[in-house]
Formats: sequence, structure tokens, C-alpha cells
Amino acid sequence: MSALPAKALQGAWVNGEAQSTVSVLERGLHYGDGLFETIACLAEGPRFLERHLQRLKRGCEQLGFGPLELPQLAEEVRSAATGQRAVLKLLVTRGIARARGYAPSGQEVATRVLLRYGWPHEDAALAQGGVRIAISGVRLGENPALAGLKHCNRLEQVLARRALCDPHITEALMFSSSGALISGTMTNVFLVRDGRLLTPRLDRCGVAGIMRAVVLSLAVAGGIPAEEAVLDARDLDAAQELFLTNALLGIRPVGELPGRALPVGPLTRTLQSYLAPLLAAAPGAAHA
Repeated sequence: MSALPAKALQGAWVNGEAQSTVSVLERGLHYGDGLFETIACLAEGPRFLERHLQRLKRGCEQLGFGPLELPQLAEEVRSAATGQRAVLKLLVTRGIARARGYAPSGQEVATRVLLRYGWPHEDAALAQGGVRIAISGVRLGENPALAGLKHCNRLEQVLARRALCDPHITEALMFSSSGALISGTMTNVFLVRDGRLLTPRLDRCGVAGIMRAVVLSLAVAGGIPAEEAVLDARDLDAAQELFLTNALLGIRPVGELPGRALPVGPLTRTLQSYLAPLLAAAPGAAHA
């Protein structure tokens, strides 16, 4: 691969060395045989780094990669952050193919790719008034063997994002092939009904997001009834509040679904207030 042209790209490292190319035999390129993490960095350092690394470790174990050197990865991430407000993308793949074909030989050595991007522009009003979202016509395939993993096979999300033509619509909710509500294209989804916080179970497909886990733990600590459940379109229709989460946005309220306005309700505001100190905290304090 040639040097990356992304305008916001500030730095690139492969296996700890400053460079922006990988082998043409990289299994992550051929098969999506890898995992990735998107890490928000403040001036104090990477946010929720331990959670990101532990999820990456679990994913590597599930896919049968070699053991990760977590202290080395943590040091590389902290070094790339360099005290700037930035976004880091950390990819770990099975490595360079030793033979042609899907089956790994077992002799591969994992490849680490780390990219640093500038912090994206934020519209503060959206965190207060909420965003407009769509319902995607692209369905997520169900595969329990990959459920929860943030793996590099993202073609369903690519198709869903490609279909979003209205610049005022920032996200699209996605259902599985059996009709279960799963997530947004790049977010996890929560809904509120009768004072209870509900989020889709991710045992068939979807990404178990870092911010999703943080919000669930904050809800439990705050005495808010919270549940992972099998949800469908009827649950979405019955939602009294709706919000999205990811590692960069924190909590983003939804103000409008197709044909329906939603208030930004009190439980969403409460959770935003619980989360705010963690989003601004030094990394050592941000491991809720």
C-alpha cells in the first residue's frame, strides 16, 4: 500500500517504526483478518486505554492470534499521543501470509499498525439538542463466532454509510438479518422505556463498544435499571428516549428518527452528567 493521503493523518507507525506502508501479503488486507481500536486522546493521554487493550487482547485470543505484548502496545499508544488532542487508530492483524489461501499456517507474526489523526470538528449543539438518524436498509449478518469483536471486516457498515445521502443525518441504525436492533454504523444504541435503560444484546453480531460498557457501568453505579436485551423495531417505536455512544462522542442524544421527533429526556441527561467527568479526566481516572 502506498502512503496514506488522508488530510487529517498526522502520523503512522508499523510495528513501532514510523512508516505508512505494509506488505502486499498482509492478511489484514486480503481477508480483513484483524482487529482495531479507535482511541480518543486528550492532552493528558489516551482515554480508557486499559479497556481498549483488554478488548483487543480478548479479540486476539478469540481469533487465535499470537499473544499480545500489552505493555509494549500501551507504550506505543502513549508515545503516539504526545500530549495532543487526537484520535488514534490501532490495528492488529494476524500478519504477513506464509502461504496462499484462507487458512493461516500458524507461523504468522502479528502486525501492529498505529495511526494518529487530528480531532474531528464537533458541533456542541448536537450533544444538547440531539442528532437526526436514519434506519439503514443494510442488514448485519449474524455470526456468534464474531459477535462483539471489532474486527476489520466492515463492509456492511461501508454499504450503510454509502447509502446515507442527507448531510444532516449523522447516523443510521442497523438491524440484523433476523430483525433484531443491533447498533448504528459506528455507534452503539441505548433506548429508555419506563425508566429503564435498554441496549441490544450483542451475542449474534455487532461491536461491544468501550463507551457502551462504560455507560452500562455508570448506570448500575447510579442505581439506574439497565439491561442488555433482544430488541426489535417495536422496541424502537416505543422508546421514550434514545441515544448513541462511541469512544469519541461519548453520549450523543437522538432528537429525530424518520417521521418522529424525540425529546432529550432526563435519564439521558443524567448519564451525560455522570460521564462528563470521565471524558475530561486524566487517563488514570478514566477507567470506570
